[in-house]
Amino acid sequence: MCGIAGWLSYSRNLETQRETLQRMTDTMALRGPDAGGLWIDGPVGLGHRRLSIIDLEGGRQPMTAMHGGPREVAAITYSGEVYNFRELRTELQRLGHRFETRSDTEVVLRAYVEWGKAFVEQLNGMYAFAIWDLRSQELLLIRDRMGVKPLYYFPTSDGVVFGSEPKALLANPLVPRKVRADGLREILEMVKTPGHAVFDGMREVMPGEIVRINRQGPGRRHYWKLEAREHEHTLDETIRHTRDLLVDIVDRQIVADVPLCSLLSGGLDSSIITALASKKLLAEGKENIRSFSVDFVDHGSGFTGDAVRGTPDAPFVRDLVEKIRSSHQEIILDSRELADPALRTQIVRALDLPPAFWGDMWPSLYRLFQEVRKHSTVALSGESADEVFGGYRWFHDPEAIQANTFPWLTSVTGKYFDGKTLFDPGLLAQLDMQTFLRDSYAQAIGDAPVLPGESAFDQRMRQMSYVNLTRFVQTLLDRKDRMSMAVGLEVRVPFCDHRLVEYAFNIPWPMKAFDGGRKAFSAQRPATCCPNRSASGSRAPTPRRRIRPTSRHCVMR
Repeated sequence: MCGIAGWLSYSRNLETQRETLQRMTDTMALRGPDAGGLWIDGPVGLGHRRLSIIDLEGGRQPMTAMHGGPREVAAITYSGEVYNFRELRTELQRLGHRFETRSDTEVVLRAYVEWGKAFVEQLNGMYAFAIWDLRSQELLLIRDRMGVKPLYYFPTSDGVVFGSEPKALLANPLVPRKVRADGLREILEMVKTPGHAVFDGMREVMPGEIVRINRQGPGRRHYWKLEAREHEHTLDETIRHTRDLLVDIVDRQIVADVPLCSLLSGGLDSSIITALASKKLLAEGKENIRSFSVDFVDHGSGFTGDAVRGTPDAPFVRDLVEKIRSSHQEIILDSRELADPALRTQIVRALDLPPAFWGDMWPSLYRLFQEVRKHSTVALSGESADEVFGGYRWFHDPEAIQANTFPWLTSVTGKYFDGKTLFDPGLLAQLDMQTFLRDSYAQAIGDAPVLPGESAFDQRMRQMSYVNLTRFVQTLLDRKDRMSMAVGLEVRVPFCDHRLVEYAFNIPWPMKAFDGGRKAFSAQRPATCCPNRSASGSRAPTPRRRIRPTSRHCVMR
């Protein structure tokens, strides 16, 4: 995992803009604390900050490749992980490619040289990268299918400015420091429209999208989208196939040349990931997985259940740790510490803007990742399982199902996502949030794929799944990425493997909730490796504690 930045300007020799390119790249230093590099060739400059995960010595970037002669044909700056790089490497070697490193970066670059733009359809992973083709003089910006890794760009009159985070683009004088009205509306309502960015003129490469920039300007195309398909498996076959997918996904995602751990909430999803990782590591004769959980001081005695979390986490965590015998550490946070203005300033810097609502979600996640980073460089997370398998309360609440708006904004859970309490009423009136939500929701529902002949209820549940996977999960993935990369920690999300998402999206809702309970189908996943309490538990992604908002020192200007 790393941070990337770059600039394409067909009318300039960017060697004269080295200082600007270096400044853009330096904004990504927290994402890549281990090394940095610049590559400039005429109209293009690529910057990279590296967090070393695979091939610690050989994977330096930006990286170039030659093919069929002594001249370089392509260059790459790359962030993320491709989990099937070993299979791709073997195939490329069979085709005559000789590798100089063991890194997945070189595999990605040589796959492009061999197969062209179509190579991206073979990738399995989380990634965001830019490739400059010296032969065609065009730039490609490519993002993974679920949008786990971020990538922003700002089209200019003669090219583009791009980077992993808006701050990299804002370090270039061509990019204005101005917030879009719709961008502000989106962060206030926890709605992330694919392709949109908060800052004026800036765009985000959409999940599963390739943006091509040449002298004629930018062009965009999707190489992947969620599609509605008939589900042909029985319940038993579906459970077995899901289990097999999860085993394969975790097996691929535990590959690293640095210490790896698991983030354990005690719920079903993180318990499955942790248990499968433990089983695979022990089977290979390696050290057992290290796990981390987080709680608050006096949380056990002062806990109050709510719509997000009904019971304390710690007992469920202890059950799993005892069963799999992981090397476990519980991180205890003090809610008073989370209100520290210095900590919140760090969070604003990581996010480029204050978060929509403070609570303790951002600071608790940031502090958890800080502590985990002292021991590990890579962490596995159960994030996104609720979106994939319909585990949230709103999937089972009649009011949310029938509501003509985003389900997480209904009365059941809406109070947890209200980012408007610190805003001037006059400004909120100008923003006209109701019209924005109505139009955004109509667009999201209009984009949702459905099957001909589906019942109204099945169609509605598919729509709810779609808006969760394309509008809500993006906010969680962005939060996870910003908070983890701000401390140099790579967090992998097995439940965002596109094969699992595609399959689960087309499982009929009656099968997902076959006994009428929340996560009914989920509990039939590889739960044999988990204690019974974990197998039926529903946890929130981070511990929550109601703390007094103290964020007025962080003001949008």
